[in-house]
Amino acid sequence: MEILILILLPIGLGLWAQLRVSSTYNRYLRVESRGRITGAEAARFVMQHAGIQDVDIAVTPGRLTDHYDPVNRRLALSQDNYHGTSLAALGVSAHEAGHAIQHKVGYSMLNLRMALVPMTGFASKALPMLIIATFFLPILPLKTVLPLIIGVYMILTVFQLITLPVEFDASKRAKEELLHLGVIEQDEMVGIHETLDAAAWTYVAAFVTSLGSLLYYLLLLTGRRN
Repeated sequence: MEILILILLPIGLGLWAQLRVSSTYNRYLRVESRGRITGAEAARFVMQHAGIQDVDIAVTPGRLTDHYDPVNRRLALSQDNYHGTSLAALGVSAHEAGHAIQHKVGYSMLNLRMALVPMTGFASKALPMLIIATFFLPILPLKTVLPLIIGVYMILTVFQLITLPVEFDASKRAKEELLHLGVIEQDEMVGIHETLDAAAWTYVAAFVTSLGSLLYYLLLLTGRRN
């Protein structure tokens, strides 16, 4: 029962979230905005309105690979969103511009997430090796490996938890700016809302998956000790 709840259920949620964001994005990728403004232009307008002049906007390979790089002050947009004029392209592009605004104003949760990136990167690389060790290194006691796995999942879970308000806030800023700047009209907001809300579920699913794995390994450790 614990495996079903803590492992399989989060996996199911993650698959559902990916399917939802993919189907929603595809639907609104085919709905052109009336203003025919590209995603790159929308992101630039949003940042300029916030007084941001030193962030480059560039095309990045892949699909939905859009991200904001606070270290290099670079906003990377996938091909469909950089050149696209759809509601999906505008929503995603403005969302990434929202992260640039967070960086400029010193949004505390973004700063905290940035501070955790090095530790999270190390934890992500260490996790597969630790899990493999539980299968192929029986001479290594589980009571030694499990606390390490739990420590890694604690770091990952905290990172995913902090990511939630960062992403929700960026979407909120994007919606407000697009409407305020007149990039889209009020009745077009449905497409923006649905695209960004669907994307938000992927972050929720990532947190639930990490939390489920953490609790599962905690149960294993407790059970072994008992």
